[in-house]
Amino acid sequence: MAKDSAVKKTGAEILVECLEKEGVEYLFGIPGGVNLPFFDKLYDSKIRVILTRHEQGAAHMADGYARATGRVGVCVATSGPGATNLITGLATANMDSIPLVAITGQVRTDVIGSDAFQEADATGCTRPVTKHNYLVKDVRDLGRIMREAFHVASSGRPGPVHVDVPVDIQRAAVEFSYPEKVSIRSYSPTVQGHPLQIKKAVELISQAERPLFYVGGGVVLSGASDLLRQVAEKAQIPVATTLMANGTMPYDHPLYMGVLGMHGKYATNTAMQKCDLMIACGARFDDRVTGNLAKFSPNSKKIHFDIDPANIGKCVQVDVPVVGDLKLVLQDLLDNLPGKDHSAWIGQIREWDREHPFSYDKNGKGPGEFVKPQFVIHKLHELTRGEAIISTGVGQHQMWAMQWYPARSPRHFLTSGGLGTMGYGFPASLGAKLAFPKKDVICIDGDGSFQMTMTEMATAIHEKIKVVVIILNNYYLGMVRQWQELFYKERFSGSCLTTGSGMRTKDNEPDPNSLPYIPDFVKFAEAYGALGLRVTRNEDVEPALKRALAETRPVIIDCVIRPNEKVFPMVPAGAGLDDIIVDMA
Repeated sequence: MAKDSAVKKTGAEILVECLEKEGVEYLFGIPGGVNLPFFDKLYDSKIRVILTRHEQGAAHMADGYARATGRVGVCVATSGPGATNLITGLATANMDSIPLVAITGQVRTDVIGSDAFQEADATGCTRPVTKHNYLVKDVRDLGRIMREAFHVASSGRPGPVHVDVPVDIQRAAVEFSYPEKVSIRSYSPTVQGHPLQIKKAVELISQAERPLFYVGGGVVLSGASDLLRQVAEKAQIPVATTLMANGTMPYDHPLYMGVLGMHGKYATNTAMQKCDLMIACGARFDDRVTGNLAKFSPNSKKIHFDIDPANIGKCVQVDVPVVGDLKLVLQDLLDNLPGKDHSAWIGQIREWDREHPFSYDKNGKGPGEFVKPQFVIHKLHELTRGEAIISTGVGQHQMWAMQWYPARSPRHFLTSGGLGTMGYGFPASLGAKLAFPKKDVICIDGDGSFQMTMTEMATAIHEKIKVVVIILNNYYLGMVRQWQELFYKERFSGSCLTTGSGMRTKDNEPDPNSLPYIPDFVKFAEAYGALGLRVTRNEDVEPALKRALAETRPVIIDCVIRPNEKVFPMVPAGAGLDDIIVDMA
């Protein structure tokens, strides 16, 4: 405990003091009956409460803030439906290792388990989707628990922590002084890589002729991007990234080869299959990256650096496992690694990229006026020089954003990678913009994904959070439609957003321009006091983007694209990376 004398405080006052001591700037959430004591004390706090319109939005805003800053994001909800509405956001953060603390109110301790009004087993519900959780049963434990929650969320492999606080605990008073130290006997993450394992890794790298870095989001989370670049430069090793690692290497760096996986570059995927040494850094061998595991990088030795020992050997057996914080591990590697020339190997990868680069038909096919989604994102990248903070929803637009908006810096590309949460992008952009009010923050979204959390436009307006939302509007759940077109005989079941049942086939598919879209996104923006723009031609894209970036209020740009526009390259589910489809037909 701190040396200063303890003062008697209520649980609600303890919560507020702990948040202030942890340096919390923003609290995202909604009040309810059993967290009113807490909200009452927030009234006089320096913490800025961001009143969201849905608890899922609160979790995603806290997540966006955390991804953009590297600090712990905090969200709050009441009991029952308030707590359960947080779960999608907590699961999103958990899959992507994002540090959050979620505080929920709970019914009185004496009625827990009696099906009291708005009661839910919140800790039972969140246990599978959090790094750790607590049900506070004694106000004397509250300060310690809050201190531990922030420590657990931000240390080791980061993740969300849930603290459930019954209303009587919030009202109860106890002598309190803030606990300055954390001591959890059962929790002690390994951060320093084992010297012998580092030595083995150096030996393998020194012997390799065709090495390749396979870089995941862990490099971003550890703050090790600069060290990765230094190691790659010293040993002249090309770098491939996952969706979550966008920005770990500057997009124009000569050793950066692009993104891997289902919709990654042909050259990068081919390099993964042809390399003789694969060095995985903070990556978990996700199925969207590896494809068929039996066919994945079949002839390479494998090194895996990760802070979570559970990740190593979980999907792919490796030759040299190294458990530790990447910032420390890569520093050890840099100190011991000799330089080497791999120019022939790097040149081969560049040649594959020249043969099969990311590309698209700039004119399109068929009648009517439509915008090319790749052109929109490419133009956005040109105007912002890859330096804006980008958030996305999930679907085709997410993959186009990955392909055509390579970020210059880490923590500038925010997306739901592991869980694939539609609706993530817009609220996440609000959290990021609050963290960096002077930066351009743009949400690239789909019409289906945006509609899942678009009510947070009220939050954006009332809190004066200026973000730009680019909706790539194809009148469908686009990625669902793409799979149905390729693998389900063009039977568009439940994926069309302009029919009552969502059913369409190629035979009864009208021109989308002839259909009213519900909602009209321009009128939706105007109804909230935002600026709404609709773009149907490529030549109108640049003026719309420039106007949006110059605005001081939130902006929606509704870009009408062809329903049959597809994301390529593509590795079909269950196939190997060698089976990549590059044909745009």
